[in-house]
Amino acid sequence: MAGPDPTPRQADDLPFVPPLRRAPAPISIPRTRWPDAREARDARLFSPVRIGPITARRRTWVPAMVPWRASEHGEVTGALLDWYGRFAAGRPGVLVVEATGIRDVPSGPLLRIDDDAAIEGLGRLVREVRERSAGETRLFIQLIDFLPIHRRPTRERFLARYLELTAAHRAAVGLGDGAPGDAVRSALAALPEEELRRALTRREWEDMEWGKRVRVTDVHLDEVRSLPAILPERFAAAAERAQRAGFDGIELHFAHAYTMASFLSRTNTRGDGYGSTLEGRVRLPLEVLDTVRSRVGDGLAVGCRFLGDEAIEGGSDLSDAVWFAERFARAGMDFLSVSRGGKFDDAAQPKVGEAAYPYTGPSGLACMPTVRIERGPFGLNLGLSRAIRARVRAAGFETPVIGCGGISTFELAEAALARGERDIVASARQSLADPDWFRKLELGRGDEIRRCKFTNYCEALDQRHLEVTCQLWDRDFERPDCRPAACIQRTADGKRRRTAPAWPGPEER
Repeated sequence: MAGPDPTPRQADDLPFVPPLRRAPAPISIPRTRWPDAREARDARLFSPVRIGPITARRRTWVPAMVPWRASEHGEVTGALLDWYGRFAAGRPGVLVVEATGIRDVPSGPLLRIDDDAAIEGLGRLVREVRERSAGETRLFIQLIDFLPIHRRPTRERFLARYLELTAAHRAAVGLGDGAPGDAVRSALAALPEEELRRALTRREWEDMEWGKRVRVTDVHLDEVRSLPAILPERFAAAAERAQRAGFDGIELHFAHAYTMASFLSRTNTRGDGYGSTLEGRVRLPLEVLDTVRSRVGDGLAVGCRFLGDEAIEGGSDLSDAVWFAERFARAGMDFLSVSRGGKFDDAAQPKVGEAAYPYTGPSGLACMPTVRIERGPFGLNLGLSRAIRARVRAAGFETPVIGCGGISTFELAEAALARGERDIVASARQSLADPDWFRKLELGRGDEIRRCKFTNYCEALDQRHLEVTCQLWDRDFERPDCRPAACIQRTADGKRRRTAPAWPGPEER
């Protein structure tokens, strides 16, 4: 029986998750102490961990990041092989391939796995990672579904072409049913802004001012109403292709602004058994997991990335997340990767001709916090993963919990493991700044780490669908032993380095 949603919003035994506030001045990158090789050798961070049917040699995890290096049809390219090969050279315990589309939806240079034709290219990617990591890195792939989102139109274009006229629109401009549609549209366009806003529904106004976005609650649309019937099989087919390509694990993308996270959200008010209550909201994610597991068997690690807090008004919070986590563990998830925010609901208004980007509003800042917030980004999500892990353990499960959020030092990573705040440490932006940073730590060479500035230079590139790079890489353009034209691959615009500078590890010294 479906139970009521948890109240109060934040249960007494859960940590308070404060809203983020901008700092008057950027927070400084904290000083830290790097371990020597002996201390690193004995650290929890570099100990093995069981993830379902597999074992990762280290508790270091590079999360999925979209580099915009696939082909326009979502195929593996040489640039994409270079990207993942470079991370593999740093030998993290687990490397997760970017959000990869499971349906035939045009999405630019984003990987897709919607057809058997993808298997050959993904197999090359698997082999590249195996070779570059000397077989030490486990490779997972993140599977995603997303709904259509349109670019913001001009007001004139929206009113002239996209608005579906109703009796309410006609009444707002004093025209009856017999008035031509063009006359109604022209009258609406002539209204002052506040009058026009009153003449449109809230959804129509949002479609005009932000761009139309299809939502899981749009059950009047056949393609949305039928999602529960379609998605389990689509995820399962994609997972089987990943298994055939040689991946070690599957990460189901149940986070941020996308389809499955929207089913889990408190904002999901569907009345067809797939929304409104906790049981209804978790129903489709569990059906996806069950179908995927039945297709790939027990030889592949299968888990999910989900939100510890949506960080939006009226959205899910940590009390929802711990409940979902227990259900996921009971259903047989092999790992739980915790994130925060990143929603369309509070995204900044895009410019005309551009689409909304889910990491621009308050929830976006919560997802990718910078040094421009009061407390800084460092260890920001520790409370979320700690509460989720505690709930899973209290329920009797050993499901490993992966946590992210501004982890860029050995001290913070090791302490998070020691205090039971997570079982595996995920680091995205610091790994982007220096793909070798985990390996440098393990070898006692922490003083050679290139430290992330947490200014979100990379995120700004992602927002424009440009090849993602790090501003720190370009400092090596002027190396005396390497002329840029001769040995540095550049992005398509020629302005930035395409891959991180090589690190001569101990074998080459």
